[in-house]
Amino acid sequence: MRLYQHTGNIKAGLFLLGLALVSGLMLHTQSLVKNLREDNREIVQLYAELMAKAVVNESDENLNFIFENVIKKVQFPIVQTNVEGEPLSWRNLSEDIKTSKDVKPIVGVMDRQNEPISLVYHDLKTGEEYIWGVLHFGDSQLIQRLIWLPYFEIGAISLFILLGFVGFSFIRNSEKQHIWVGMARETAHQLGTPVSALMGWVDWLRENPEKTLDIVEEMNADLNRLNQVSERFSQMGSTPKLEETDLSELVKTVVDYLEKRLPTKGKSLKLVNEITSKTNIYANITLLSWAIENIIKNGIDAITQERGEVRIRLRMEKEEVRIQIHDDGKGVEKKDLKNVFRPGFSTKNRGWGLGLSLTQRIIQDIHRGKIFIKQSSPGSGTTFEIILPT
Repeated sequence: MRLYQHTGNIKAGLFLLGLALVSGLMLHTQSLVKNLREDNREIVQLYAELMAKAVVNESDENLNFIFENVIKKVQFPIVQTNVEGEPLSWRNLSEDIKTSKDVKPIVGVMDRQNEPISLVYHDLKTGEEYIWGVLHFGDSQLIQRLIWLPYFEIGAISLFILLGFVGFSFIRNSEKQHIWVGMARETAHQLGTPVSALMGWVDWLRENPEKTLDIVEEMNADLNRLNQVSERFSQMGSTPKLEETDLSELVKTVVDYLEKRLPTKGKSLKLVNEITSKTNIYANITLLSWAIENIIKNGIDAITQERGEVRIRLRMEKEEVRIQIHDDGKGVEKKDLKNVFRPGFSTKNRGWGLGLSLTQRIIQDIHRGKIFIKQSSPGSGTTFEIILPT
């Protein structure tokens, strides 16, 4: 229950974590873009130095050779202009660009991306320097893809999270609705047996008022049962207390109660309790008896033939006790074995699929034990095994 009290903090933490991841992704991408731009700038700087050494005048053939053959190899857009900003040569621009007039707007975009590099001529006679042109260069396709990459990634991740959230909410709401319905039916089921029994005793007393004392103990047992049902559900929402318990006595109490209330119409059912020796473990009597009762009832319901039995055995090991509950009912198909403890799963026509799920929680979460189907096959029955620490 304490987890729900911190739901707001968990959501805020997840939001901050997501924000940190997105910020980290953006910063890393920007760092890569910056490094690539620096590399491109070094290349353009090298070309500018080559051109400065090759130039004698602005119409020198060496300069044309460098721009036509050396700069042609670069992978990013580049434009050479004169001092007045008139484009003279360009490479790696769109095929739609035909004239210098078309190039001028692109030069402005390039200058916003990367600072242009001046072409400087060194006059060896006078020692003076003259700027005779400028190299403008833009981002390569790789850099442009890297700039947009984080936005695509964030969009894809957001879409995935949105779809996951919608799917998870749908599943959670569906499970919540199923659990509410299942819990209501489980409550009705738990109350059904003692209530039906009490109604039967009342009818019997009306017909036989002189035998009241003969039936008081049975009515008292059903009233205790109602109190036990209330206690079971109340303890599922709290931290149950474990105390030293005689397991053999606990099983005997469950078997004795169910034995007197076995279905008799068209069936001959038998409960066989083979646990006789005193076996002490630490357990919550109310919840553990509920778990064992659920498995026994499950075995009784699985018997569809006229005759059948449910047998309870116990085996002691070093630091644990193993309880086996076997029925000779219809068994569980192999494809359903992994689903029997899942909330909502049931092979019964009117089943609600919550009894075995509650049983698993009682055994595993509360008693630190294990529960599983040891053996089952259609037509030969099912054996459940519970392992509890001593």
